[in-house]
Amino acid sequence: MATRLAAVAVEGRDVRELARFWAHALGWWEAGDGVVRPEAGGAVELAFVASARPKSAKNRLHLDLSGGDDQAGAVGRLLALGARRADIGQGDVPWEVLADPEGNEFCVLPGADAADGLAQICQDAADPARQGRFWAAATGWSVTERGDWGVRLQPAPGVAPSLVMGPPVAAKPAVNRVQFVLAAREPGDAEDCAAGLVAAGAARTAGPHVFTDPEGNEFRLDVAPRSGRPLR
Repeated sequence: MATRLAAVAVEGRDVRELARFWAHALGWWEAGDGVVRPEAGGAVELAFVASARPKSAKNRLHLDLSGGDDQAGAVGRLLALGARRADIGQGDVPWEVLADPEGNEFCVLPGADAADGLAQICQDAADPARQGRFWAAATGWSVTERGDWGVRLQPAPGVAPSLVMGPPVAAKPAVNRVQFVLAAREPGDAEDCAAGLVAAGAARTAGPHVFTDPEGNEFRLDVAPRSGRPLR
């Protein structure tokens, strides 16, 4: 399929401040219009879009940051930037769960090393094998690990960020506030890409170029993902 993972889109009330937080958190640069990109020009960027919708549940999609060799120092730096500790029922785990200034959960992984600071992008999945097959087709990435915890997809072995999909699955009371954004690999291929996504298991929604994956998670197909259009 001729689509690629272009961005993770995040709704926010104060797009400028949210983009600034994540630029400092990851060491990325602000490209304007709510877009934050890796300094090294990585393929996946963050796109913050304005929304007045309140956050009513745990996000099904979240980021995992690299804690490197000094996880405590990394967590302290993030707290100083405006993050806060979060309890989502994680119990006694080796990673730290934090939330950004607008309550979006993310994790800091001890020992994880990623050149751009972003180690993993994680999405809840009740059926990781099925979700792995769909998102492998949608992104062109390969499933490189499987286990009771879920599946991992990567564009190539050892390349970060990876996609991790597995349980538990958060409730979904409304349209997801955090979504994947796919882009056509070649300009002008959007309709062919849309047909391919549907054939792979996606469903169209009433929104233009908005689809749901096999477990009902919204995502966008965008020939220009940097435009900052709203998620719904």
